[in-house]
Amino acid sequence: MAIEIKHPVPSDIEIAQAAKMEPITEIAEKLGLLPEELELYGNYKAKVQLSVLERLADRPNGKYIDVTAITPTPLGEGKTTTTVGLSQAIGAHLNKKVMTCIRQPSQGPTFGIKGGAAGGGYSQIVPMEDFNLHLTGDIHAITAANNLLAAAIDTRWFHEQGQTDEQLFNRLCPPDKHGNRKFAKIMLKRLKKLGIDKTDPNDLTPEEIHKFVRLDIDPDSITWRRVVDTNDRYLRGITVGQGPKEKGRTRQTGFDITVASEIMAILALTTDLQDMRERLGKMVVGTSKSGDPITADDLGVSGALAVLMRDAIKPNLMQTLEGTPAFVHAGPFANIAHGNSSIIADQIALKLVGPDGYVLTESGFGADIGMEKFFNIKCRYSGLVPNAVVLVATIRALKMHGGGPTVKAGQPLAPEYTEENLELLEKGCVNMTAHIANAKRYGIPVVVAVNQFPTDTPAELELVRQKAIEAGAEDAVVSNHWAEGGAGAVKLAEAVVAACEKPSDFKFLYPLEMSLKEKIETIAKEMYGAAGVEFSPEAEKKLAQYTEFGFGNLPICMAKTHLSLSHDPTLKGAPKGFTVPIRDVRASVGAGFVYPLLGEMSTMPGLPTRPAFYDIDIDENGKVVGLF
Repeated sequence: MAIEIKHPVPSDIEIAQAAKMEPITEIAEKLGLLPEELELYGNYKAKVQLSVLERLADRPNGKYIDVTAITPTPLGEGKTTTTVGLSQAIGAHLNKKVMTCIRQPSQGPTFGIKGGAAGGGYSQIVPMEDFNLHLTGDIHAITAANNLLAAAIDTRWFHEQGQTDEQLFNRLCPPDKHGNRKFAKIMLKRLKKLGIDKTDPNDLTPEEIHKFVRLDIDPDSITWRRVVDTNDRYLRGITVGQGPKEKGRTRQTGFDITVASEIMAILALTTDLQDMRERLGKMVVGTSKSGDPITADDLGVSGALAVLMRDAIKPNLMQTLEGTPAFVHAGPFANIAHGNSSIIADQIALKLVGPDGYVLTESGFGADIGMEKFFNIKCRYSGLVPNAVVLVATIRALKMHGGGPTVKAGQPLAPEYTEENLELLEKGCVNMTAHIANAKRYGIPVVVAVNQFPTDTPAELELVRQKAIEAGAEDAVVSNHWAEGGAGAVKLAEAVVAACEKPSDFKFLYPLEMSLKEKIETIAKEMYGAAGVEFSPEAEKKLAQYTEFGFGNLPICMAKTHLSLSHDPTLKGAPKGFTVPIRDVRASVGAGFVYPLLGEMSTMPGLPTRPAFYDIDIDENGKVVGLF
C-alpha cells in the first residue's frame, strides 16, 4: 500500500490519522487466515484464534529475526520504528511475506514521558490511537486478574484469623439443603497436593480438615502486589486493611505497573490455553508460617484468573502504514519485566508467512536485557531458534556513551548531539561493540541498523558503519525509514534477508542446571561486563528458599536499568570492573523464571513534572490530538 511522503515530516499522529488503511479482513485474507479465525474489533483490528496453529501445524516456519538495540538514551532510539520500517521494506518493497510482532504499550509511558509506542514518522502501526490506548483490552484483563488474586490473598488471610477450622470448612464446603457437601474442582487439586486421596468432604478427618482449610499465610512473606497501568509513584508503598471492618488486620504492600505483573509474563510465555491455566495456578504469592509456598491454586482462584484471561491470549492483528501485517501482543518494560512479544504471536506469524517469509519480533530496551531475556527465557519455552539479530543504533546514543552531556526527556539536546563530533562518537562506539559481541555470543548473525536522524552527518554515519563491521556485524546499514517509510529501509531489509541465510550455531548463555547464584553471576559478568555480584542478606535468603522449594532450575529475568550496561544508569559506554548489587529476588514460578532486583530498580514508574498527558485531548470533532 503506497503512502504519500511529506517534507518536513508531520507529527506521528498527523501521519497516522491521514493513513489510508485496509480493512483488517483484507489484511487477514492476504495472510491466509480464514474468516472464522478472526474476532473483529471494528474495521481495523481483530483477534486471531489459536486454532490457526492446528490448521497450519505441518507448514514449515519462516525466518525468525529479533530486533534489539544498543543501550538507549531516555528518549529511546527508535527500535519499534525500525522494526516497522524494516517490515514495510521487506513486505511492500521486496515483496516478500513478512509479519511484525511487537508489544502492546503501557498507558504509563503513553501519558508519562515517552508518549506513544506505535513507531514513528512513516513507519508506524495503525490505528495509532487504538494501539497506544485500550486496543482490545488485554492490559485491562491482566489488571483485573492480578487484582482478583490480590483480593483473594487478603480475604483468605483475614478470614482464617477469625474462624475455627469447622467454621472455615462449613463456608468453603457448605452443605446443600439435603446436607450434602462437595469439593470444587480446584479444591481436589489442593487435596492431592496435601496427599489426601479423598473426594467426599464428609470423609475428611479433623486433622485433614485442618490441613485443607488452613493456608496459614505469613503476611510478611506475601510477594503479590496490586497493579494499575498508570505511573503512580504514591502507590509504590501502601497500607491495606485500614477499614473498620478489617479489625486492625493491616499490612504493608504496594502497587506495580500492570505490565510488570507476572500474569503479563505468563501471557507472553504461554503456548496455549491449558498451558496458561496451569501457569496461573503455579504462581507463588507467599509462604505459610511453616515456610511452605502458597500458590494461586491453593487459594482456589486460578480458574477464575484463566476465565478473565481467555480472550487476552489471542494475539491482536493490526497493520503498518504500508499495509504489512502486525501482531500486537504482550507488554513492554524489559527492565522490570521480561519485555518481549508473545510466543503465541511469533508461532502463528511464523506459520502464516511460511518457509519463504520473515517474522520480526521485538525485544525491549538494550540487548543486555531484552535480547538476553529473549534468548535465555523466551527461546527456551518456545523452542524457536532465531536466524538473525538486528541491533538498532543511533548517533545520539553513541555520543552519549562517548561522554556527551546528560540527555533528559523534555529538554533540548546539547549541541554535541546536533553537530558533527567524530571524537565523541568514536569513543561511544564501545557500547555498540559490546552489544554486537553479546549477540554473537549466542551464535546468531548480527546486522546493525543505524537509525538516521536529520542532524546526523555522512561522516558520522560512515564511522558507525565501519565500527560495526570491525566488531563482527554481518553488515551495518544506515536506514531512513522514519522520513521515508519502507523505501528508506530497503538496503537494511536486503542485509537482514542475506543474514538469515548465513550459518548460525544458537546456544544459551547458561544451562538451567546451574545454581541460581551462578546463573545471575554469569549474566552479570558475560552480558554486563561486571567483575562480580554482591547479594544482600535478603537476596541470599530468598535464593536459598527458592532452591529448597525446587525453583533452582528456572531461568533468570534480571530487573535492572535500561540506561547502562551496568546496574548504574550513570555508567555509560562499556564499563568494566563494577560489582552488581542484588537487593532482592522474587520468583515468578507460573511465568517460569526467578527475577533479581538490581540496585534501586522500581516496579512502579513515576510521572515527570510535565507529563505527556498535558498535550493529549479531543478536538471539536472527537479526534484525538497530541498523542505524540
